[in-house]
Amino acid sequence: MQNTSITTDSPLEHEQHDTLQAYFKPEITPDDIEAVFRLKRAQPMIHAFTALFHGGFDGVLVRLLVLRELASEPESPTFSRADINVKLAYMESDSLETVLARLRTHQLLAWDQAQGVYRVTATARNVLAALDSLLLLNQSDDEVEIGFLLSQVAGAQAVGGVSGEQLQHLLGRLVDLTEEFRDAIASGSEFRLRTAQAKWNIACDWVEKGSEIIHAITADARADSATHRAAQAIGRAQSALLNMQGMFSRALNQIERQRVHLGQSGLSTTDIKTWLLRQDDLCALAAGALAQPVSPLFTTPAEMIDVAEAELLAERAEVVADRLPAGQDAPVSHEQATPMMLELDDWLDRLSAFSTTAAAPAPVQNTLLPASFALASYRASLLPLLGDVGESSLQGATAKLARLPIIFRSSDEMTLLSDPHIAAISKASLSHQSENDITHRHE
Repeated sequence: MQNTSITTDSPLEHEQHDTLQAYFKPEITPDDIEAVFRLKRAQPMIHAFTALFHGGFDGVLVRLLVLRELASEPESPTFSRADINVKLAYMESDSLETVLARLRTHQLLAWDQAQGVYRVTATARNVLAALDSLLLLNQSDDEVEIGFLLSQVAGAQAVGGVSGEQLQHLLGRLVDLTEEFRDAIASGSEFRLRTAQAKWNIACDWVEKGSEIIHAITADARADSATHRAAQAIGRAQSALLNMQGMFSRALNQIERQRVHLGQSGLSTTDIKTWLLRQDDLCALAAGALAQPVSPLFTTPAEMIDVAEAELLAERAEVVADRLPAGQDAPVSHEQATPMMLELDDWLDRLSAFSTTAAAPAPVQNTLLPASFALASYRASLLPLLGDVGESSLQGATAKLARLPIIFRSSDEMTLLSDPHIAAISKASLSHQSENDITHRHE
């Protein structure tokens, strides 16, 4: 019997080569391009992915289901057809046979003719391992797509095979996130800012995990110069990402100062917008609000002139007939300062007293406390404004705060407190600004 299967030396391979050449200029040979060479060298792995993901979603799902079920029992490396029928008894026999034939044709399943059993190939296990790691990370919405890239770099570094392409992918995602956060800050939208800040906090957690990996790559003498440059660029991108904390704080403080409150109700425009965003159907809120439709009234130009003339003459007659009204004293109004402004003024007084009396750096909790948690948090949120050149050029209470000769220094460490409201606080200090610091600040 003649074998009609297509081998690697069949005309189909030459047809594919001709098709590939059609994508390039006539004077360019695809094999002379390094990127094409690397992809063609990985042809068996690409064929494996093509066999799994070619076609519609339902077909792809069934192939992955069958292959994952067969690879889920490493203690039994071989499967007879009867074993497969029992394991996948919920599938139709003809459909299962079609899937097995496709996996066998593309070397994802190996058929042992002598023993009459199937085996999961090493290529199939590598494909499933890559997919499982990606699917596991994507189960959480908070991974910001860095987790998978970082895990690939960490795994490659552990076995000594990290590549420049893997580092470039990670660098590209860090740059994208930095631009996304800068756009959110520039937008001035409180909701975009808070969403971006939550995403930034998760990204910083991954940055902390990846710092050790990047340090190991830069210290590895076996890595080439391109890998070292990519690792250093990732380090700079991580620093830029971490330095955005002050930008988020200043933007949120600016929004807090501009927040509009509705009378003495305690509600603000942010509260109303948050409530509206939680509604499933905004149109339903208008149900019953309009008892009757609006009836338009149309008039001709002549009628409009007559009405205007009558109104004008009536107003003149009233002015001539009536005397001027007697004068009245203007009502006396008493300005009521908001509690927030009173607290800000008190905080300015305390910092001003510190700037004139302090001789040595003092822990920040000595100035923040005693106070409730909310009050201490409000005071701490204003500390990054100290020495802010942009804020000091403005007017108002926060501008006075920025011009105080005080230096605020903070660190990532925490210190425990014996306070009834605050259990722990970041290690930070306030110190009086020297003449050299003032000169450097103006420069």
